[in-house]
Amino acid sequence: MSRNNNLKITVTKEGTEYTFFLEGRLDTLTSLDLEDQVDEVLADAEKILFDLGKLDYISSAGLRVLLCVAQEMEDKGEMAVRNLTPVVREIFDITGFSEAFKIE
Repeated sequence: MSRNNNLKITVTKEGTEYTFFLEGRLDTLTSLDLEDQVDEVLADAEKILFDLGKLDYISSAGLRVLLCVAQEMEDKGEMAVRNLTPVVREIFDITGFSEAFKIE
């Protein structure tokens, strides 16, 4: 688990499936923390889920991290997002990321 001022990241693992629970704001500063934590599990992961049920805000930097993870997982497994809050869902819809990601 990691915590900075604006984002709490909790990671669970079941086999080769990792779930990242994000709480707070995923922005320019906090996206670096998420990127570092995802990099630690990429080699082992066959599925990565991002649970955004407690995410208040996502910036373009946060979307970029999700997009990079989706690209990394293309050949080796699956990446999905779930539990989008209305605010985050709106950002996904406006940017077209609703079509780019598997949403559970």
